[in-house]
Amino acid sequence: MITLRGLTKRFGGTTAVDDLTVDIAPGRVTGFLGPNGAGKSTTMRMVLGLDRPTAGQALVGGRSYRELRHPLYEVGALLDATAIHPARSGRAHLLAMARSNGIPARRVEEVLAAVGLDDRAAAKPGRTLSLGMGQRLGIAGALLGDPAVLMFDEPVNGLDPDGVRWVRQLMRSLAGQGRTVFVSSHLMSEVQLTADQLVVIGRGRLLADAPVDEVVAGSPVAVRVRSPHPDGLAALAGKLTASGAGVDATGPDELTVTGAGVDRVGDLAYELGLRLHELSPQGASLEEAFMELTADSVEYAGVPTGSEAAR
Repeated sequence: MITLRGLTKRFGGTTAVDDLTVDIAPGRVTGFLGPNGAGKSTTMRMVLGLDRPTAGQALVGGRSYRELRHPLYEVGALLDATAIHPARSGRAHLLAMARSNGIPARRVEEVLAAVGLDDRAAAKPGRTLSLGMGQRLGIAGALLGDPAVLMFDEPVNGLDPDGVRWVRQLMRSLAGQGRTVFVSSHLMSEVQLTADQLVVIGRGRLLADAPVDEVVAGSPVAVRVRSPHPDGLAALAGKLTASGAGVDATGPDELTVTGAGVDRVGDLAYELGLRLHELSPQGASLEEAFMELTADSVEYAGVPTGSEAAR
């Protein structure tokens, strides 16, 4: 288990992580979410002993990372896929990691095979690796000591769709073996497919620690409406807004409605004599729930322009 107790990190006058207390349990995939600058990477670095907490504790199996005699046997991590010497081959990189932790050299070949890097790919120097190959090599390094705890920061960056699916299956498989799997990602749809539990932070503080289904259930279900008659859609939007519903024009012939069910929207369209091409409920998504949870924690927000500003 990864245990965080009152974990705090300040850089000068900036608080990156603020009194964070949470348990990352074994046997499940825990997604770690938050806006840019929320403190996710800093939290992971403190767990791995790369940053010292200003206050509180970050423990792995009840001990700090610095107390682990052979850390790769207990916790594996991928924080930066580019963290390899530019002139060193992937195989040499893993061999150096193995020797420093008393791991047999044969394990290097096992993890290379597990992540799909053949002899040719493993012989390439670090400076020639694509981002996707670097991610696979980083995952191989995390698996090297066959640890019970695994931490991954944006593990699917640079991977093609097949690679993304492979990472998803790998995470599920590792959790199914009873390991602790802690994954940070900005790909909400992928986290929704992969994770069992979510830890969401904003401005360094805990916003949610709950199962994925529970977090998603807190997001309002939307109704999608499509019609070939824009004037009629505008009239429908006006009636819905007047009744307290939320309406977003998501296309020239489409509305997305929250706060009103399919029956209510359909009745209003009928009253207006509006011909519809679609009237369908949309399942709540993790992206919508995340946006609601972190609305007050976003440090940078874009301003709509052009057609987006006109909606």
